[in-house]
Amino acid sequence: MRALVTGATGFVGAAVTRALLGAGWEVRVLVRAGSSRVNIEELAVECVLGDLADLPALERALSGCDALFHVAAEYRLWTRTPARLYQHNVEGTRNVLTAAARLRVPRIVYTSSVATLGLRVDSPADESVAASLADMIGHYKRSKFLAEQWVLESARAGMPVVIVNPSTPVGPGDIKPTPTGRLVLDAARGRMPAYVDTGLNIVHVDDVAQGHLLAWQHGRTGERYILGGTDLSLREILTIIARLVGRTPPRVRLPLALALPLACGAEAWAHLTGRETRITLDGVRMARHRMYFSSAKAAADLGYRWRPAEQALADAVRWFQGPYLRHSAQ
Repeated sequence: MRALVTGATGFVGAAVTRALLGAGWEVRVLVRAGSSRVNIEELAVECVLGDLADLPALERALSGCDALFHVAAEYRLWTRTPARLYQHNVEGTRNVLTAAARLRVPRIVYTSSVATLGLRVDSPADESVAASLADMIGHYKRSKFLAEQWVLESARAGMPVVIVNPSTPVGPGDIKPTPTGRLVLDAARGRMPAYVDTGLNIVHVDDVAQGHLLAWQHGRTGERYILGGTDLSLREILTIIARLVGRTPPRVRLPLALALPLACGAEAWAHLTGRETRITLDGVRMARHRMYFSSAKAAADLGYRWRPAEQALADAVRWFQGPYLRHSAQ
């Protein structure tokens, strides 16, 4: 079996690539010119140069493939150029699935996000919780919502695509790092003196990757499957990380009313300097809700399983403490 993986140089995409290779697949990856290949440099993959705006390159990459795993996404909670999020996440998804339809790729797994789902106040949300574009906070969530809606419409029109919605992956290979990886890295370095009262669903990136393969094997066309792990408050997450590195966890709870003006100032400075900010208005607005999710559907339909959140966080911290990111993630 041969698969094309988009986004293979990134965090989740590299994990999916490793999982496919471990299962005996031949893997072809789409790589942009100039992209770092650190995450795939030791993997036996075939590289095709191109990007999601290059239809001829997409068709070359998909030629002879039995499956497409479209993992590539622009994951940023703040950017000076929001149009890039829509170009990559929405138009890029349309392009790669259009190319897959032309080449009649028999099976597609599209990587969405729990960011597209609605939330519940009193219990973890699942795939049945309705959401609209108006519910989406920020350009990242809006771009992923619009992309997922297009994929759902394509599935209803007959495209053989299954959708997976990872929650908050952590683990090895978070090279950029992602906003979640930055949180883990800052906490490990003792750079988070306070926390806000929110919560996340933490899952090991390798469990998410295995969930992709299970979705290819057992997923139903047009269905969504949450690939999550354990619901934890932010305080619990920071306490686990502090214990892993031998630090004292933060004890100061920052009210959201104070976090908002801090985020305003941070974004204003980011606009002036062009440097990304760790604290964003969208991030603070999202923190008003505990982002807890249930993976019961994926467990029942796909056989999906996940390891404890403590192990996921330990693997992430261990990787961030390695020689590469000790110097490169300053």
